[in-house]
Amino acid sequence: MIEQIPLFACLDEPARDFLQSVAVQRTYPKNSILFSKGDESDSLYFIQKGKIKTVIMDENGKEMILNIHGPGEYIGEVAMLDGKPRSATVITKEPTQVLIIYRKDIMHVLSQNSSLLMEINKLILARFRAITDKVESLAFQNVYSRVVNCLLQLSKEENGKRVLTEKLTHQEIANMVSSSREMVSKILKELELGGYLTIEKKKITIHKRLPLTF
Repeated sequence: MIEQIPLFACLDEPARDFLQSVAVQRTYPKNSILFSKGDESDSLYFIQKGKIKTVIMDENGKEMILNIHGPGEYIGEVAMLDGKPRSATVITKEPTQVLIIYRKDIMHVLSQNSSLLMEINKLILARFRAITDKVESLAFQNVYSRVVNCLLQLSKEENGKRVLTEKLTHQEIANMVSSSREMVSKILKELELGGYLTIEKKKITIHKRLPLTF
């Protein structure tokens, strides 16, 4: 299992064997909380199957989705490195299988492999840039522009069209762009009526360039 994780490609065989011996595999049903904001940070989670979302919530339980992660990705690296409480809550979007490696074991390997620390730092910087872009979008763009950017960021080219890699509900998109479900539904409906996109079983396909204004 360790050999299938790209992050550990820089390690030699003894280091990978060590991580394999201490890793714990767990399976969670849909809507399970892996950890909550403020929890003690003692482990790194590698996603083998399924999808999870990283969220922050207000006192009323309203959530804002910061990110969605799938197989091959990992979460919890920042709090794991600095030893401080978790900065967000992580919830499964579907049945999910993860591989858990505890902080003391990762630190043991890091102390002998600076290349692994460099790889982790690269990911942290990439996520920091993504969060910065999200904050900029929330601060300076209207809801329509935020929805369009969200759709484009989550989609990939496929047979001349752009297809979203995630099956998202209108509420989940609203939670990602900090808007109401009603407003997001209105925007998506108008784009669908205009022939810009189609939605089938939560799968969104963009057929042509989305208009700049709504």
